[in-house]
Amino acid sequence: MPNLHLHHLENSRSFRTLWLLEELGLEYQLTQYDRKNGLAPDSLEQAHPMGKAPVLEITFDDNSQSDLTLIESGHIINYLLAKYDPDYQLHPKVDADSETWRDYDFWMQFAEASAMPPLVMRLVFSKVVERSPKLVRPITKHVRKQVETSMIGKNINKVLSLIERHLSENQWFAGSEFSGADIQMAFVVEAANARSGKGGGLDQNKYVNTLNFLNRCQARPAYQKAVEVGGKLDF
Repeated sequence: MPNLHLHHLENSRSFRTLWLLEELGLEYQLTQYDRKNGLAPDSLEQAHPMGKAPVLEITFDDNSQSDLTLIESGHIINYLLAKYDPDYQLHPKVDADSETWRDYDFWMQFAEASAMPPLVMRLVFSKVVERSPKLVRPITKHVRKQVETSMIGKNINKVLSLIERHLSENQWFAGSEFSGADIQMAFVVEAANARSGKGGGLDQNKYVNTLNFLNRCQARPAYQKAVEVGGKLDF
């Protein structure tokens, strides 16, 4: 069995990898990092030059192959499932004619390609206002409001509407069974809920199916174990 070593940054995408490792029941070593002024510490660059989490190091005691260092949460999820989920309990077989596989692959890509960018942009503009000198803060607040109104809010609403519509017809993102796509997308939903723009979370009537999905994820024993080990997401 290869040795798995996860480099985990608090309040980051690496929570996905930690959660999946618990879902798969795998043994792993964990190194945790605290943020410095909201950013990843420079020490993460020792694990990978990008200096971002997650980083999953895989070493092979029998020298059967070269050791691996993986980054990007979607890539790590797909690697772990391809290697440790041979019975396809947490991911569907690749089949272009299968709606389940198409949904799985779509939401795995959608999470980072379309959903997270506007959420990150909202966070960045919020931090710009917070860290601006008092004299220029009114200006940065005005800029943030303009960008939020013209771009960020509209894009986030499109993302959330698509998610809600899908979950109104499906219990999980890839059909009737929990999968890696749900781990990938749950982070998006948690971020959106925390950064709703109104400060009180997503509208419970407008996004009832989305929030019910999040509750189902958070009720899973593996999710709760990941919180216990790596800390709760607190955006």
